[in-house]
Amino acid sequence: MMKLITTDDGSNTVLIPSIGETYHSTFGAIQESEHVFIEAGLRLCCKKRLTLLEVGFGSGLNAYLTMIYAINNDLEVHYHAVERYPIDDALASELNFVSRYGRADEFASLHRAEWNAEVRINDRFFITKHLADFTVMDRLPQFDVCYFDAFSPDKQPEMWALDRFELLYRYAEDEAILTTYCAKGQVRRNMQQAGFVVERIQGAKGKREMLRAKKKILTIS
Repeated sequence: MMKLITTDDGSNTVLIPSIGETYHSTFGAIQESEHVFIEAGLRLCCKKRLTLLEVGFGSGLNAYLTMIYAINNDLEVHYHAVERYPIDDALASELNFVSRYGRADEFASLHRAEWNAEVRINDRFFITKHLADFTVMDRLPQFDVCYFDAFSPDKQPEMWALDRFELLYRYAEDEAILTTYCAKGQVRRNMQQAGFVVERIQGAKGKREMLRAKKKILTIS
């Protein structure tokens, strides 16, 4: 049974009591998402028209903040999110993210959007929600930025396995950026073995470090 809790920055997150996991940091859902995914990932992409992949749609917060960023920065974002267990409409309607940045109708549209089809939310943001199990997928959209926002490796180790990062590397565009809140050594090694160049950088509030990976293409001069 999922339930909403309020995090330290006043924004909601979803708690799953049966496994003791929350969708976002209890130190602040919005602050974590902005730090890990927007500032450390999306902001570094130089393209004005880009494809973004999220592993785990969850509450829709990352998609919502990306939409706001796209509008404010004159980007066109084609957003793909992979989710196996969507939250229900009633729970989604109680989330309070729009109290920070507005656009309530568009946030609702993110959750109401048809699955497995591209849906235009506005001129700057298009979303395709894939109702699928990431652990068994063998194809992905080519992407410029990836938000890796699965539950922790302790709870879902199969999501963080080497073969999953090999799949991501295969579908990453040259110079693609992948960010995640996680900084575990085995996750970093799996990313590196898959081919990514990985760095530890400062984490969001409550976490010392996080990981950022890039698909670097070597050029011979």
